[in-house]
Amino acid sequence: MIWKQVIDPFNNITLSVVVAAVPILFIFWALIIRKMKGYQASLIATGLAMVIAILVYGMPIKLALLSAAHGAVYGLFPICWLVTMAVFLFNVTVKSGQFEIIKHFMASITSDRRLQALLIAFSFGSFLEGTAGFGAPVAITAAMLVGLGFNPLYASGICLIANTAPVAFGSIGIPITVASQVSGIPELPISQMVGRTLPILSIMLPFYLVSIIAGFKKAQEIWPAVLMSGISFAFLQYFSSNFLGPALPDVIAGLGSIICLMVFLRFWKPTTIWRFANEPAATINTDISYTNGQLIRAWSPFIVLTIMVIAWGIQPIKDVLNSTGMTQFEFPGLHNAIQGEDGSLLPKIFKFNYLSAAGTAILIAALVVIPLVGLTYGEGVQVFGATLNQLKFPILTIAAVLGFAYILNDSGITLTLAEVLANTGYLFPFFAPVLGWLGVFITGSDTSANALFSKLQYATAQSIGVDPVVTVAANISGGVVGKMISPQSIAVAAAAGNLVGKESELFRFTVKHSFYMLSFICLIVLAQAYAVKWIIPVYEMLGSKKAAAIPDLSKGYTYLIVLGVLLAGIAISVLTTTKKKVQTPDLVN
Repeated sequence: MIWKQVIDPFNNITLSVVVAAVPILFIFWALIIRKMKGYQASLIATGLAMVIAILVYGMPIKLALLSAAHGAVYGLFPICWLVTMAVFLFNVTVKSGQFEIIKHFMASITSDRRLQALLIAFSFGSFLEGTAGFGAPVAITAAMLVGLGFNPLYASGICLIANTAPVAFGSIGIPITVASQVSGIPELPISQMVGRTLPILSIMLPFYLVSIIAGFKKAQEIWPAVLMSGISFAFLQYFSSNFLGPALPDVIAGLGSIICLMVFLRFWKPTTIWRFANEPAATINTDISYTNGQLIRAWSPFIVLTIMVIAWGIQPIKDVLNSTGMTQFEFPGLHNAIQGEDGSLLPKIFKFNYLSAAGTAILIAALVVIPLVGLTYGEGVQVFGATLNQLKFPILTIAAVLGFAYILNDSGITLTLAEVLANTGYLFPFFAPVLGWLGVFITGSDTSANALFSKLQYATAQSIGVDPVVTVAANISGGVVGKMISPQSIAVAAAAGNLVGKESELFRFTVKHSFYMLSFICLIVLAQAYAVKWIIPVYEMLGSKKAAAIPDLSKGYTYLIVLGVLLAGIAISVLTTTKKKVQTPDLVN
């Protein structure tokens, strides 16, 4: 049996939108006003969405249940797989005692919480977003800040907000690649258009983050460092997105801003060191002196992590891994059982890429690192068990959230909400980012939001005489500020920041900032559409036929051999320096 999606079930778009918005409004009410735990709000919202899909949209009960199950399975893999491995790697670093050395190193650069937030949440988080994406940056950076002594709520909250700038180019540019495939606009002009919008936000974001943490006056105290962080990031993001394409802006901008800020802090220091209220003053034992070998050993988990996620993002390596380590199947009872409004059947194929998944790269990094940091594999198994226990509720939350997202998409509820925004006529460019924001809020992924709405953005822009690249790019740019309040992102950040059961506090912390930034981007896009058209790149649409490239597996195997040699070299270097006993006093907290 094939069921056709319905967009206007009441034949009254206003009434249909009001009903379609109920599950989303419930999420806001449950987390902001009712202050429910994340997994409770997600499970109830999923049930509510299913009731509306079945009773209002006429979706068969079987399809509604299968759709929720499909989403839950996707939530478990690859999302929960990635989050679990990221937190596991961090816990290995803590268990081994190496994180104490990292804390000392960070404090030796600066013990100022404002500057530590810029280095880790903003710059390092962007670097991780460019390589791994899909929750890993927030999971790792939030855990690092909590480990450094940050207030858990602030650590998780600012990591979510800081993650806005790089999301559009995350995972080696996958969101823009998907937008290009769906809309038919080449990748480069979309990358250029996004790269002419987000750098404006990137310049302001460091000051905005510090103001959230310490207040406006305290942010002014470190304005030279804030400018260095924001301008270096924004310039590199603009340059790489406009001239190199969508794959590397986050990697280049994140790494570049880290280097620029660290060099700058060698010559400039804040007049006062800011810490959280009731937090003891920073104390650094100057008698402690770590060798370069000890520092490399302490940082080895993140060095190996970085190498692994970069390698896993290289297409020839992906091709090799997928050729031997991926199974895919049509989701039983759901594949081609739903007909879209355009008459096409919706494919529902689950890809279990257990080797090329980013979570697997992090697992391998952890397995390589365990002996390097001084643990046995038996102790590693104990840490892994403790990590699973730590994440049991976040895993449930993420599975429920993805079930919620899939129900909204498959039933047509999401399309009902999009229909209203698409009918705003001349003002559509202002609302185009809202569509991306809505898509990311529902799905938790800028990539998924682009898959949902890029074609709609393209067609609507054409109908009102606006260059489609403006609205397709707006879908991406608007989506990045929806990431910080997506229930999926909230669950990941809460897990990493030891805020399980307090997701509502984290949601209330970030929601107003999401709306502020969304409004700002809406105004920028409206200006781009009508007032500053010269900023729009010139381009030609992709051809209707594209030759399928045959993967060159030999190149992938070569890269894997190089990766193995590189990891072996790092392991030998770390183990060699470890055997050279250097007398240093124990670190005193």
